[in-house]
Formats: sequence, C-alpha cells, structure tokens
Amino acid sequence: MSNDVLKIGTYEFTSRLIVGTGKYPSMAVMQAAHAASGAEMVTVAIRRINLDDASGKTMLDFIDRTKLRILPNTAGCYTAKDAVLTARLARELLETDLIKLEVIGDAQTLHPDARGTLEAAEELVNDGFVVLPYIGDDPVVCKQLEELGCAAVMPLAAPIGSGLGVCNPYTIAIIKERAKIPVIVDAGVGTASDAAIAMELGVDALLMNTGIAAAGDPVRMADAMRHAVIAGREAFLAGRMEKRLYANASSPMRDLIGTKPS
Repeated sequence: MSNDVLKIGTYEFTSRLIVGTGKYPSMAVMQAAHAASGAEMVTVAIRRINLDDASGKTMLDFIDRTKLRILPNTAGCYTAKDAVLTARLARELLETDLIKLEVIGDAQTLHPDARGTLEAAEELVNDGFVVLPYIGDDPVVCKQLEELGCAAVMPLAAPIGSGLGVCNPYTIAIIKERAKIPVIVDAGVGTASDAAIAMELGVDALLMNTGIAAAGDPVRMADAMRHAVIAGREAFLAGRMEKRLYANASSPMRDLIGTKPS
C-alpha cells in the first residue's frame, strides 16, 4: 500500500479515508476518532465555526494540523453565490486552496443542486481553487464537473447521514469507469461493510462523518472504517474471482484416482 498514493490536484495522500468533524459527543472523542481513522484529511464546515466562542477556542483548535490537512466545505449553502463566498472566506481563514463544494437543492433530502454546483464549480476553478464537488450519483454531471476542471468528483452513496450504504453501485461504477480524476464517495456510508463495498467498486477514496460520529463507540468505528477502506482497496486491486452459477470445486474432480464424474 505504500506506493498506492491518492493524488488530488497537487496534493498526495496515503490514506484513502477522509473524515468529518460534526455530530461527535465531544471534542475529545472527535480527536481520538480522527487518530484511529488513520485519515490525513478532515473536512470542516466553515459556516459552523464559531469565532465568538467564550472559551476563545474553535473546532480548529481540536484538529491536529501537523497530521491532518483541512478540507473546508460549503455546507449549508443553497445558492452558487453563497457557496463561492463561503469558499473565499475559507481560503482567507485557513490559507488553503482546497474546497469541498456543496450547493444544496433540497432541505429535506439534502440532495445537491446540480445546476448551482456546476455554476459555483466553474467560478471557483477559474479562481484557482482545488475543487471537490459533492454531487448526486449522476455520470453526466460528474463528467461535466471534470470538464470544468474539478480536481475530483464526490458522488453520494446515499442521502447525507442516512447510513444506507451504496444504494446504486452501478452508477458509481459507471462514474469511476469514465472519470480521469479521483472519484470519492461521499455520504451514506453507515458501517464498515458499506465502506468495503464502495472501495471494491474501484472508487479512489471515501469521505464519511455520521457513520463514525454517530456510532455507539466512534473511536472503535473509526478504526473499523480504516481497516475496511484498506481491505476494500486491496480487494479491488487484487481483482475478485469470476462469479459462477454452478459449483467449481477447489480440488477439481478431474484426474482424481478412483473418482468417476456423474
């Protein structure tokens, strides 16, 4: 795995798991989960950083920036204009050109607005950002985002926070087959088997938050997700056996002494 590097724009990572910062029972649990995950990048919702906290600390003070690169996101934005403004604020605050672009189109399902995402992505790419857009599992829109110059595409596996796993593996596989940039499955992963299934499809990485933060033991789940991502990636690279309708003995009957096939 040491030579299996994830490249996003000019950035390189050995971990293929990206984690979040929301919904943890405490900052201490979040820190421990981050460490257990083995992640090298963590996403932070810029609109949820309270710079006026009475303690003088923000969420950023609980992220080990010697080990974790921050991926700011535009969560909570419902228009391209708001998303672009939030991204520019993030660049000033965090001194990074990375941005996870989110333009939400529906408050109940939290599904992305494809038109708004394309509009914001084009403006941010032209402004020098390394754009990672969160989008539906739509091969056409994902290809359009790639053509605009996005550094990766992030199709959802299932609605944000649902824990339903990969609901449509076929479209995810099509997106990956056609993409010349990293495909990062974002949203919907609920447990380790979901993570392994997603990685076995050949996607380049996973981003998850609720699946870890809302677990009974977030730290243990973070460790489980780390192993699942590695296992899924290794299985994909190894190449699974062909599926067959009928049995195929591990020790073939042919040439066995005294055995007559029926």
